[in-house]
Amino acid sequence: MNNRQLFAVSSIIIIAVLATWTYLWWHHDDVVIPATLLIIAVPLVYLGFVDMIQTRQSIKRNFPLFGRLRYVFENMRPKIQQYFVESDTDGAPINRNERSVIYQRAKKQIDTIPFGTQLDVYAEGYEWITHSIAPKDFHKMEHHPRIRFGGEKCTQPYDMSVLNVSAMSFGSLSKNAIEALNTGAKLGGFAHNTGEGGLSPYHLKNGGDIIWQIGTGYFGARSEDGNFSDEAFRQNATKPNVKMIEIKLSQGAKPGHGGILPAAKNTPEIAAIRLVKPGTTVYSPTFHSAFSTPIELIRFIEKLRALSGGKPIGFKLCIGRKSEFLSICKAMVQLDSYPDFITVDGGEGGTGAAPPEFTNFVGMPLLDALDFVDNALIGFGIRDKMRLIASGKILTGFHMVRAMALGADTCNSARAMMMALGCIQALECNKNTCPTGVATQNPALMKGLVIEDKKIRVANYHKNTVESFVELIAAAGISHPTKINRSHVYRRVFMNLVKTYEEIYPIIPKGSLLEGGDTPFDFEEYLKHSSAEVFETV
Repeated sequence: MNNRQLFAVSSIIIIAVLATWTYLWWHHDDVVIPATLLIIAVPLVYLGFVDMIQTRQSIKRNFPLFGRLRYVFENMRPKIQQYFVESDTDGAPINRNERSVIYQRAKKQIDTIPFGTQLDVYAEGYEWITHSIAPKDFHKMEHHPRIRFGGEKCTQPYDMSVLNVSAMSFGSLSKNAIEALNTGAKLGGFAHNTGEGGLSPYHLKNGGDIIWQIGTGYFGARSEDGNFSDEAFRQNATKPNVKMIEIKLSQGAKPGHGGILPAAKNTPEIAAIRLVKPGTTVYSPTFHSAFSTPIELIRFIEKLRALSGGKPIGFKLCIGRKSEFLSICKAMVQLDSYPDFITVDGGEGGTGAAPPEFTNFVGMPLLDALDFVDNALIGFGIRDKMRLIASGKILTGFHMVRAMALGADTCNSARAMMMALGCIQALECNKNTCPTGVATQNPALMKGLVIEDKKIRVANYHKNTVESFVELIAAAGISHPTKINRSHVYRRVFMNLVKTYEEIYPIIPKGSLLEGGDTPFDFEEYLKHSSAEVFETV
């Protein structure tokens, strides 16, 4: 007798026994016992027979009723893994130690650890910052350093914090989360990137500084046919809260992947923010329609700077083909025109939803990308024309030091800011079931995120992390973030071999990528296939 037959026979016997028992005890005081058992058994047997009939799930079909346990355990697995199985250092994408630091700093709890490091300091890949015998006095240093953004053609420069909120759209995050982030940014004196989903009232109502991101859909800056609109852009770009504008070319979590806003999710509120028709399916293309060549990109940047009234304009990208970035550099040099900043997004960056192939196997990791971009700008002799922002799993003060050693001027963080809001890494961002109300549009779940409480936590996390960063560089004898260089960070590359970032990621000579320069071997092939006229050359 197989499992299906055994279930059918035993179910019939159990129901018959319970029904007979209930009938015989109907006038007995204890009839509630068989009656209750019968009431429980009938729906369970019904579910079992449904499992036997259905054709989509083999486990349930072969093991009626009991096969459902497989799906129960599968649903519970991430929670069991996080709370009972994983160690403090091996959780992914963000481990328990890092999450704890974020929570503790957001809540202003003790963020020290007892008894020494849990990291294997002799493992390949272990990194550390070099301290100095003559450290700086942390108490006399600027605890909240700021970096000025804005080149020669910028008439409204912006002094930005060294740590800011990375791009996350309203729609991906709840309105409560957006409000708490923006209010926290105002309290802490740092900037909040809108993401490509448009400039919503929740970004603006509390007065925090805004970096307005514009993607391929041009949400909030588009005409009815989906193309870029000068007037729509001007109306938003000239708002006093908007301090800088960022053109999104690609993002680390899913570079080269477009997006779709289903008609069901395109509510009148979302439609008004994005300047689209409500109730329609809206596509974010994989490419920009406002420009198609490196020269056109630089011209577009000039246009946005003029339309915005002289605010800093830059672009964000995850490095893919190196020759394409070199093409942009050639266009800058040819036109003698430059963005005010470039945001380098690492392939390890996070997102609410992306195909696994794009998340896991597309895009250059942050450290390699920073090294390449910084060197490319140095090689073309234009590094001093713009600022670099690092984005991609920036969680602690050491992560900031590491990024700045490779050329970043400031850092952006998304997931750490979400955790400051209360995110528990439930990994349900793509299901609209975020239990903390951060990454959901479910009104019932959003109520769990109280803005008045979470805005304080966001400001606390920023303040304590930046102060930790300043204390780190003080210990290294560094007086200001701009003085961090590649010699300050070491990495164990083999069991008995340690190298500085300067040795792993050597800086190329200034001007070596210009025509007539002594081109480094690593750049020769990429430079040969780059052109200011087109992104891709054969």
